[in-house]
Amino acid sequence: MNTKEKTLSRHLFQNKIFKADGQAFEDIFTAIMNYAEPDFRSIKPWGNIGDRKNDGYINTKGIYYQVYAPEDIRKSYTDTINKLTTDFDILTSQWDPVNKFYFVVNDKYKGVNADCEQAIQAIKENHKLNDAGFLTAKDIENILFTLDDDQIFSIAGIIPDPAAIKQLDYSILNEVVEYIMKLSLHKGYDAEIVLPDFDKKIIFNNLSKPIANLINNGYFQIHSLNEYLANNSNFLADSLRDRMNEIYIQEKSNNNGDDLFWAMLNCASPKAEQIYQTSVIVIMSKYFETCDIFEEPIEKSQRKKAI
Repeated sequence: MNTKEKTLSRHLFQNKIFKADGQAFEDIFTAIMNYAEPDFRSIKPWGNIGDRKNDGYINTKGIYYQVYAPEDIRKSYTDTINKLTTDFDILTSQWDPVNKFYFVVNDKYKGVNADCEQAIQAIKENHKLNDAGFLTAKDIENILFTLDDDQIFSIAGIIPDPAAIKQLDYSILNEVVEYIMKLSLHKGYDAEIVLPDFDKKIIFNNLSKPIANLINNGYFQIHSLNEYLANNSNFLADSLRDRMNEIYIQEKSNNNGDDLFWAMLNCASPKAEQIYQTSVIVIMSKYFETCDIFEEPIEKSQRKKAI
């Protein structure tokens, strides 16, 4: 499966996740785990005894899963914590041994609240489990893309031929740009941000002060970009980084300094409009800091070693 096919499969899978509440989400999780773990067994409610709070387990490893898929997890944090603690107590009274416990929630790529994390870590410590934690939509997506192509297609659906739908843009870069464009400003947040010291790298790459200001301004939205990447699969973050590095390598063969910056910006922007370009600058500021784009300054000691 190439990058375009994988990107399309990811969109198809995410559409299923966004629509999946209750049993529909559990069915998706169960189908993935049946492929990913040969010893995984799903437990279906049966008569009056139900599933005894075990939605699936790997008996050979003592790993148990409980699945929860509210319509909107951000409105259900109290219910989530109550269900987590209540279900685990019933689980341990019915099943043994419980070495690891995972609460699988359809957060719809929004993340889980800190109180939920504290609650499950308390369960881990109090019951001396080897591990415990939440599995969210991004974690399930990560598991999905470890499977064989035919298994991925059976879960996400058969993808259309990318060559036949050129009018649609399924690129990872454009997905992230569109997300940043929709962000609102965080009142008072700028004062809490400490800008990295880019001065040496700016000078080393022959960038001007106006370009430095653009990079610094983009950095003020880094927290929102990082949050988005953290709540999505590794494929998204890896593909975005690789794409920006690819653009950098492509453009640096004919440009340098400010010209290189503008060439990258124009190449990465879906349209030559300010709202798109300012969003791309946020992405560029992230990878400028991590040195995936532009060169890292070489200290004198490093130069001597290289010589």
